[in-house]
Amino acid sequence: MAKVTSKLQLTVPKAIADQYGIRPGDELQWVAAGEAIRVVLTGKKTANEGERTVAERLELFDQATRRLKHRQRKAGKAGLRPATRGWRREDLYDRGIVD
Repeated sequence: MAKVTSKLQLTVPKAIADQYGIRPGDELQWVAAGEAIRVVLTGKKTANEGERTVAERLELFDQATRRLKHRQRKAGKAGLRPATRGWRREDLYDRGIVD
């Protein structure tokens, strides 16, 4: 028997999950049916849905690299380069040290 948590969450019993093939990430719909509630499996994720091919991952990486270069070019035009901020990274390590 499942119990409702303080956050109004329920755990699907393992026997039911195994019988209907319910896995983490699947979507369940709650339907009022008179004095009862029906739970319908609506969004079934396949085992390979989250996995991408090497070519797909490389294309996503290339897209992210292009976005990063575009942001860096845009920041350079706006004068937001790290060299213009008035301090260097090395300055952080010398603060508070008395010779």
